[in-house]
Amino acid sequence: MSIPDFQSIMLPLLKFCADGQEHTNRQAIDALSQEFGLTEDEQKQLLPSGQQCVFDNRVAWARAHMKMANLIENTRRGIFRITGQGKHILGQSPAEINLQFLRQFPEYIVARDRHKENREDDETTSECDEKESKTPAERLEEAYMTLRENLASELISQLKASSPNFFEKVVVEVLVKMGYGGSRQDAGQAIGKSGDEGIDGIIKEDRLGLDIIYIQAKKWENIISRPEIQKFAGALQGKRARKGIFITTSDFSQGAHEYVAAIENKIILIDGQQLAQFMIDFGVGVATDATYELKRLDSDYFTEI
Repeated sequence: MSIPDFQSIMLPLLKFCADGQEHTNRQAIDALSQEFGLTEDEQKQLLPSGQQCVFDNRVAWARAHMKMANLIENTRRGIFRITGQGKHILGQSPAEINLQFLRQFPEYIVARDRHKENREDDETTSECDEKESKTPAERLEEAYMTLRENLASELISQLKASSPNFFEKVVVEVLVKMGYGGSRQDAGQAIGKSGDEGIDGIIKEDRLGLDIIYIQAKKWENIISRPEIQKFAGALQGKRARKGIFITTSDFSQGAHEYVAAIENKIILIDGQQLAQFMIDFGVGVATDATYELKRLDSDYFTEI
C-alpha cells in the first residue's frame, strides 16, 4: 500500500486516541504504520529535504488539523489525547474525517482563516479541501525542488553553450568547493593541461595530496557510451591509477554505468544533471535570490521551572 495522504490519516488517528489515554507521537506513528500496512521502506521514505519521514510528517499535519478543530489536545510536549468533542464525533461513526468535515467546527474555521485577508466562499474552499492531499511542508518542498530543477536546466544550457576552457574552469571550481584539488591554483594547473591518452588532468584527492584522481572533462552533446569509458579506464591503467572522474555536460549510457560497476578501478561518472546539482549545492555559477527560514515552536521555552 502506498503512503496515505494526511486527510486519510485523520479518522484512524482519532480512533487510535479513542481510549482517552495520553499518547506520544511515536506511539501514534507506529500504530498507524501497522494499520495502513506500510512497508519498512515506506516508513523510512524521506521528504526531499531528507529532514523528516513522509509518513511522520503527514501524521503530524493530521494531528495539527484535528487539534485546530478541538478533536484532540496536547497535554504536554509530544503528548496528546482525544477531547470530549473528539469522543462525540467518534460516537457518530463518521465514514471519514477530512478538511471539509472539520469546517463544521467554528474554532477550526477561525484557526485556518486567521491568516487570510479575504475569506473564500464555501464552495471554493470545499473544492480546495477535497483536492488537498499534500501537507504544507510537502508543497513547500515540492515548490523548492521545481525551482531547483529549473535552475539546473538553465545551468546545463549555459554549460553547453560555453567554451571548453570555461567548462574546465567550472569543473575546477566545483571540485575545489567539494574539498578536492588542494588550492584552486593547484587544481587549475592540473586540469586541461595534459591531454595525455584520454586524460585531461589530475587533481589531488585531499589538500595533502595523499592520493591522485585523474580527470576526464568533456563538453559533449551526445550520450557517452561504454567505449569512451573503456578508453579512460585504459588510460588509468597506463598510469597505474586507481581513481578517476569522468565529467560531462551530456549523459552516460546504461552500458557505461554497468562497465564502471564491474571494473576494479574506481571511476565516478558525473553527468550534466549531477554537475548542475553540485553547482547549486556548492554555490558555483549561482547567486542567492531569497532566503526563507522555517521555524517551529520551541516547547522548551514555555516550560516553567
